[in-house]
Amino acid sequence: MIAMITGATSGIGKATAEVFAREGISLIICGRRLARLEALQQKLAEQVPVHVLPFDIRLRDAVDQAITSLPSDFKKIDILVNNAGNAHGRDPIHRGDPHDWDNMIDLNLKGLLHVSQAIIPGMVVRGKGHVINIGSLAGKEVYPQGNVYCATKYAVDALSQAMRIDLNGTGVRVSAINPGLVETEFSLVRFKGDEAKSDAVYRGYTPLTAYDVAEVIWFAASRPPHVNIADLLLLPTDQATSMIVHKRDA
Repeated sequence: MIAMITGATSGIGKATAEVFAREGISLIICGRRLARLEALQQKLAEQVPVHVLPFDIRLRDAVDQAITSLPSDFKKIDILVNNAGNAHGRDPIHRGDPHDWDNMIDLNLKGLLHVSQAIIPGMVVRGKGHVINIGSLAGKEVYPQGNVYCATKYAVDALSQAMRIDLNGTGVRVSAINPGLVETEFSLVRFKGDEAKSDAVYRGYTPLTAYDVAEVIWFAASRPPHVNIADLLLLPTDQATSMIVHKRDA
């Protein structure tokens, strides 16, 4: 069995690759940071075959070229984990940076579409496959200064539902895994390298880890073919909603 994971250079994507390798799944690991992909390949290659595929999912031609370049023994992808995505900035809508908006729309939404369009037709021809879209609690409820990021994750939620409808009867499953607060590079990217702001996001409570999410992704992927985990919301125990998080005194 072969799984392709986008955004495998860090966080949830990297953890998912490690969990899948543990379970004997051959891997295509994707991302823009080649050195990180090669380091992960070296780490996992003793367990399973690993193919490195560096490309930018925002660029449709780059996606098509990357998929076309796959060696014959990696072309039949059984599981696609659409994990790549990020938040950029946290400004009220009237002070938002259109460059940040473009980054989120191109990565979180259009990138997912580009990769899905390149992979799903082969699954349909083979009559089997599993698309796992990594959404977010931000795709279920909007929070202050979340505007465009939330909009892209709502779109991922809608696309996951639409994929299930359009692919019904083809043998291709579609799952959406929607985490709440997970301690990864996410906030560091959102706050553009400001470590103090990033650290504050996770202070005073116990967030999810990337491996918590990866184990749930594997659970969904490992169900028998007649079972589809369609839509799953995963929160740390300390979180009730986007804005209600139980924080303890320092």
